[in-house]
Amino acid sequence: MSGPRIPFETATRLPDAAFEILSPAGRELRLFSACVEQLATGLQWAEGPVWFGDGRYLLVSDIPNDRILRWDDCSGAVSVFRQPAGNANGHARDLAGRLVSCEHLGRRITRTEHDGRITVLADRFDGKPLNSPNDITVAADGGIWFTDPEFGIASDWEGLRATPEQPHGVYRIDPVSGELQRVLDDLAGPNGLAFSPDGSRLYVVESRAQPHRLIWSYAVDGSSLSDKRLLIDAEGPGAFDGIAVDTAGRLWCGFGGGGQPGVDPATLDGVRVYSAQGEPLAHIHLPERCANLCFGGAKGNRLFMASSHSLYALYVNARGAVL
Repeated sequence: MSGPRIPFETATRLPDAAFEILSPAGRELRLFSACVEQLATGLQWAEGPVWFGDGRYLLVSDIPNDRILRWDDCSGAVSVFRQPAGNANGHARDLAGRLVSCEHLGRRITRTEHDGRITVLADRFDGKPLNSPNDITVAADGGIWFTDPEFGIASDWEGLRATPEQPHGVYRIDPVSGELQRVLDDLAGPNGLAFSPDGSRLYVVESRAQPHRLIWSYAVDGSSLSDKRLLIDAEGPGAFDGIAVDTAGRLWCGFGGGGQPGVDPATLDGVRVYSAQGEPLAHIHLPERCANLCFGGAKGNRLFMASSHSLYALYVNARGAVL
């Protein structure tokens, strides 16, 4: 594969020092003999991992290279799933198991049908094009929720440079009518999003909030959001990206240094884990900034981490929430 290759060695001393305990409650999340593994490298910017348990494979975006890669759990082989891929970013699966994707190039949400055909679900709102759909998740009722900052049209690196015609927003596609509704338009750089295990709350990363990066929590009532609460404040140079939630409501957050002078990003790159109440529990240190992550594997306890130029994995003592 093209792109930088990051030297990596799996830890030989146990427990893996990459798993840092930040709170006594975080200790139970670490498996003593599990180590961080590098599954693939050589990507330009890894994003949007999604697990297909029925096929025992993972898809991950390589946005600047305009491709979606497939990592096979049985063989460990990495192959190209789709290229060109519309500079795809985030992915999820709908209730029928189909791939739904955020594409920067076409500024749209697409669905890959079971026969491989691609259906456009949304590309405009109120007659104007979306900015660059970023991350996506599916609710228990089949509603498709996604964030739409302007990151993919800010340059020609992850799409094509364009002038935004929409505010930064969060949207929902109705599962019955297909109607597109903008549910939020007051966040600076909405990014990762995920539901609580029971679907009653939606978490959204505000990745351009100042002075710190934030995660907001909202009460969900069908297509409506209310009761906005600040759940997590990075409180320093750390920055959030994609997020995933486990069955206990803990948030597993892609994390990295924000580039502030005097701060070594190596101390921040990886995954920061928080309780459902926002208490920091643990940090998984990676040699690269983690952009997005998901749970997968046969038991739902393998954390896959798309991190800059590489894909990493770690078995943890937690399982991903399934709505």
